Amino acid sequence: MLDELLVRNLGVISEARFRPSDGLTVISGETGTGKTLLLGAVRLLLGEAPNTDLVGPFGQETVVDGRFRSEEDESVVSRVVPKEGRSASYIDGRLASTATLAERIGSDVAVIGQHDQLSLARPRAVLRLIDDALDDDGVNTLMAYREAWDRLQSLESLRDDLGGDPRALNRELELLAYQTTEIDKAGFEAGDDERLEAAAVRLSNLETLRTGLAQLHQMGGEVADTLGSMISEIRKLGMIDHRLGPTEERLEGLGSEIADLLVVLRDAADNDETGNLGEVEERLTLLGDLKRKYGSTLDDILAYRSEAGERHTRIVALLDRAESLESDLETAREEAKRQAEALTETRARAAESLANEAVKHLGDLGFEDPVMSIALETTEPTASGADRPAIVFASDSRLSAGPIGAASGGELSRLVLSLRLAAGASERTTMIFDEIDAGVGGATALALGEKLARLAQTSQVLCVTHLPQVAAWADRHLVVRRDGAEASVELVEGEERVEELTRMLAGLPDSSPGADAARELLERAVVPRSE
Repeated sequence: MLDELLVRNLGVISEARFRPSDGLTVISGETGTGKTLLLGAVRLLLGEAPNTDLVGPFGQETVVDGRFRSEEDESVVSRVVPKEGRSASYIDGRLASTATLAERIGSDVAVIGQHDQLSLARPRAVLRLIDDALDDDGVNTLMAYREAWDRLQSLESLRDDLGGDPRALNRELELLAYQTTEIDKAGFEAGDDERLEAAAVRLSNLETLRTGLAQLHQMGGEVADTLGSMISEIRKLGMIDHRLGPTEERLEGLGSEIADLLVVLRDAADNDETGNLGEVEERLTLLGDLKRKYGSTLDDILAYRSEAGERHTRIVALLDRAESLESDLETAREEAKRQAEALTETRARAAESLANEAVKHLGDLGFEDPVMSIALETTEPTASGADRPAIVFASDSRLSAGPIGAASGGELSRLVLSLRLAAGASERTTMIFDEIDAGVGGATALALGEKLARLAQTSQVLCVTHLPQVAAWADRHLVVRRDGAEASVELVEGEERVEELTRMLAGLPDSSPGADAARELLERAVVPRSE
């Protein structure tokens, strides 16, 4: 859900920061103050195409930051829209495409506006509503189908690996056995290439190495003798001038270092090289042959050996399954088909119940005699079943019912609200309604506010509204105010909220009768919201 929104330089909004509640947050304000700009900011975070005309006069770019959180984690999503050039998107500080924004945030946030045809026109979204409305038996049927589908996909994956030709797999198996045996027989381990190359250099220059070490040992001995004389002389002088004490210590330290180096040189010269140059070169030749076949380095060869071994094991398992695989596949197809049919039946019952319950809510929301049904068309099976749902709707029974695309913006918003309430969705999603109250007033407006509050018990709800009957139900009330060419967003509580509701009721924030009516609305809005 949306935890915090920061908007900078969007239209008349220089900078606005607000945190909606987990329940119902309403946004009100005079016409033209920029209320819908906040929803436009959310749309940018959902990956929608930017309108550069909305970049405000307070800078060269519009910046929108949103923090979204769930029970598991949180993400910070940003969108930067310059006056010229392409926009940039970020998720947790890293560049992201708008498609990634839509995938990451859009699945949990719906903005429902006057001109949106929205998710109800998408079969997947309607299917989610139907599945939300399933009873316990229906949920079990859905899970049974998913298990059958996963098993079928697993078996089809095995069949694809077989490639329909066990003989080809047997040939590959023989080749892999030969390759792994060849690499294993060579007996190379990680780092052997570097050790062999170093040994080859030493053995090829063995005489030069021995002669040089002997010369170094002789030269070191001469240096040691000279240092010994210097130490004797400095000791004598130190008895005359005590300031030479540190110099004596340094010379003695050099003498110890030279003595240690002489031991190292002597050991190196006395150490007989036990390697055989011919054997080393033979191993390097073998390594070169393996490199030509399996990789440019020893690490590549060893990695190929590991992969080939795993592939060998998998092919053996596949061949063991080959005889029974077709029979298992046929059984899995039949089971998936049977479970899909059972799921269609239980979804049809849930869809009918969902539509009937939604019609009741629509009646409370100002529709005199609405008509709604959800049809299920059978399609090719997928992970979500073999059903393609479509909503058929008419705002009055005297009208011809048809696709919801014919509904007006206000009707569509109330239709979405009714369906969400009817489904009783348990997922904590965010739903944002832009002026859902179009064409609504009186008792219907009060019922609309109550239903939004009920929806906010299971989903985060934000609503831009002109109606005090709706705003009174809010858990958090934000007001957009405009001062000249600049707008601001403020949280109102206590008497400030009463003043805003009074303005919405009477047009005057200091109207005494209006204030009394506003307080009455607030008192009414504390009625329990759940049935």
